[in-house]
Amino acid sequence: MTIAPTRPNDSLAGDLAAGTPWPTLTGRGTGHELTVDGIALIDIAQEYGTPVQVISEAEVRERSRAYRRAFAGCDVAYAAKAFLTSTMARWMMEEGLHLDVCSGGELALAAASGVPMERILLHGNAKTPQELATAHRWGVGRIVVDSRAEISQLAALGHSGDGHRRQKVLLRVLPGVVGHTHKSVDTGREDQQFGFSLASGAALEAVRRMMSHPELELAGLHCHIGSQISDLQAYVRAARAMVGLLVQIRDLTGIVLPELDLGGGHAVAYRAGDRELDPAPLAAALRSTVERECTEAAYPLPRLVIEPGRAIVARAGVTIYRVINVKRTSDGALFVAVDGGMSDNPRPALYDARYTVRLIGRVHSAPTERVTVVGRHCEAGDVLARDADLPGDIRPGDLLVMLCTGAYQHSMASNYNMVRRAPVVSVRDGRTELLVRRETEDDLMRRDVDEQPPRGLSRWSGRPIRRRTCWSAVRREIPCRRFR
Repeated sequence: MTIAPTRPNDSLAGDLAAGTPWPTLTGRGTGHELTVDGIALIDIAQEYGTPVQVISEAEVRERSRAYRRAFAGCDVAYAAKAFLTSTMARWMMEEGLHLDVCSGGELALAAASGVPMERILLHGNAKTPQELATAHRWGVGRIVVDSRAEISQLAALGHSGDGHRRQKVLLRVLPGVVGHTHKSVDTGREDQQFGFSLASGAALEAVRRMMSHPELELAGLHCHIGSQISDLQAYVRAARAMVGLLVQIRDLTGIVLPELDLGGGHAVAYRAGDRELDPAPLAAALRSTVERECTEAAYPLPRLVIEPGRAIVARAGVTIYRVINVKRTSDGALFVAVDGGMSDNPRPALYDARYTVRLIGRVHSAPTERVTVVGRHCEAGDVLARDADLPGDIRPGDLLVMLCTGAYQHSMASNYNMVRRAPVVSVRDGRTELLVRRETEDDLMRRDVDEQPPRGLSRWSGRPIRRRTCWSAVRREIPCRRFR
């Protein structure tokens, strides 16, 4: 299919002026086609197919540097759950960040990517004994303890055959701060499954329990009040509460804890007009709060740790879809179905997340309409964007780009309906690099170990299966001894 370039109009300039979250290095090519870091989006769609997620390396690096500048003298740990590949891990190490992982899989990828263990924090409210054992054996720098069971398990690991090494830990605390965000990601309230309650005294009791285990080195406290939080004062209240607990621990035990991790969750603008949290004023507010509270209590300043994830990678990403069909209902509503959906981006279904969507790749003159962009899955809730402003002449074969998809798209993707997961492509200085390839049908079949097809039939076509062939042989194209 030949795709015409976009119309040379002021829509991009208007978008940028209105604060629409295009990647910073978005522009126009020689044919007025939209580009990100010098690469035309339509060229990426033609080369890699759709759906395809595009990540601007330059933007990721610059946002990492912005956090390093704002929080100079602090540890900035990238929250890998937002988006993690081996290349992303390398970028973070090159930019001087630490890495915050929350599963054995993320830890394994970080290790395989060469991330130094001392620069890793391991999170999770339900870490398995195997994950704790692996982290302890590999020498992970900090483990964020989330339950009494983890205290006991880590203490027991201190007696394993590795020279009785003390494991550095942080204690996750529920500071009782409401983040005023979606209830599914408002994690600092008292009614959450994470960490130890400050108000109930559970956090202080956990400190006492940890100090009774010489195998553990309590390095500090940790909190995370939620995600997509734009209220700077919520972080100030959390910092004040956490310093108060540090002081209480000192007064009761005589121990001064040297680290304070205030988590992440900084809001990102997904659409024009959305509020977001800039790292510079956030850093200034947190520093002044911690310094003031510590000075009043004569407490040595702890080393601050911050954990941005979405704020570093979200705006660096866009996703390109192809329109499959267009339907207008009897009441005039316009539905645009694309070749992706909730399997590559479940956030709209989970959190009613809202995105900006734009048409690219051809001249258009029709006035815009409010349309609903839906996915290809068998769910009424498979909606990618409600009230998207798109030309009324939109048609099958058109290309759409969804903005601000760098975070929690690749990492939350699934194979629902056995749809293959999309590739991830990075752009930098006019070049593309494939970070994650598109899944194949063979990838989907590889974990299926059922050796018995329906009696006499091939699972592929329903045709009679040959005597010397079995289902595994059909899949893997190898001889099957069972039929020899």
